[in-house]
Amino acid sequence: MFYTPRLRLRAITPDDLAPFWRWVNDPEVHQFVTTIWPLSPQDEEDWLRQVRQRPPWERPLVIETQAEGRWVPIGNIALVRIEWRHRWAELGIMIGEKAFWGRGYGTEAVQAMTGIAFDILNLHRVQLEVYDFNLRARRAYEKAGLRLEGRRREAIFYRGAYHDSLLMAVLRREWTPPAWWREWPYPGAAAGQGIAAA
Repeated sequence: MFYTPRLRLRAITPDDLAPFWRWVNDPEVHQFVTTIWPLSPQDEEDWLRQVRQRPPWERPLVIETQAEGRWVPIGNIALVRIEWRHRWAELGIMIGEKAFWGRGYGTEAVQAMTGIAFDILNLHRVQLEVYDFNLRARRAYEKAGLRLEGRRREAIFYRGAYHDSLLMAVLRREWTPPAWWREWPYPGAAAGQGIAAA
């Protein structure tokens, strides 16, 4: 597992499929991701079976934070389509629990995954695409160090209108790790409880 001051990133288990199913079927959540059609619990089970066929470093991780004395799943994050020859990967993230929106958890998770990409997997570049109307995510990515590189004009059709898809990325030499990332080769490795004291 990987730890940040407020988060734990861990492997997915079958118990995670219930909240995942709820998130991807919530219109407020799925407006920002590529999944737009309703999914069944069976679809989620099939997805997990497919995920388990991928190499470990390309499997999504559950994002958890502590609430009422226990770890609570609030989203997931992954490095996908890793190009080992060119040493880059695409990052995908979803904060599905809306009660945790706007509190910096997305930024912290992206910082951690970027650190994993650069300092553990030895990648050179992390990139992602974000819809132009997803202002909260764009701010989170900018805070995590990603820069706007390009724009696919009117590439997204949503609710009767076309929107731009924005390409954002960060190179290893451009990335400034947060102070907590420098504390240990990966956060929380020593105590298993994260950098910040609970």
